[in-house]
Amino acid sequence: MPDPNWQPRIVAFFCNWCTYTAADLAGVSRLKYAPNVRVIRLMCSGRLDPQFVLEALAHGADGVLIGGCHLGDCHYVEGNYKTMRRFTLFKRLLHDLGIEEQRVRVEWISASEGEQVKSVINDMVEKVGSLGPLNLPKRFAEWDREITALERELHKAEQQAEAKEAEVAHA
Repeated sequence: MPDPNWQPRIVAFFCNWCTYTAADLAGVSRLKYAPNVRVIRLMCSGRLDPQFVLEALAHGADGVLIGGCHLGDCHYVEGNYKTMRRFTLFKRLLHDLGIEEQRVRVEWISASEGEQVKSVINDMVEKVGSLGPLNLPKRFAEWDREITALERELHKAEQQAEAKEAEVAHA
């Protein structure tokens, strides 16, 4: 039975020049948004390695929010285009892993859009909350048990095949 006190944990990777600055503006403006988000500042969203997203999920995050400059406004010229291309491919990986697409999200938020940061964070917390806990560490343990069981079955089948070959060779 799910824990009634459970709250989603979101890791946010924000571009230093736009989304992080907008989050700072939201705080200075005393805008209220869910406290479920832990922000990690990057110099550019284009520097976000997809492995970081997987690590966040693997270590217990229920969702990941990626924030960057609006397309065409990147301080590093094409960083956000790189993010967009990577994210398109990353969605396929999430699907293959059985992770709901709504758990990882990219938003383009400029430095002056503190209200947008508030809205996006609150919306993401609500959506991930409705999906329930990801429990990826628990899934890893289940997958490990499945792999171990498959290895045992394979080993048993190999032994049976070797025994049949030995029977045929002696006959």
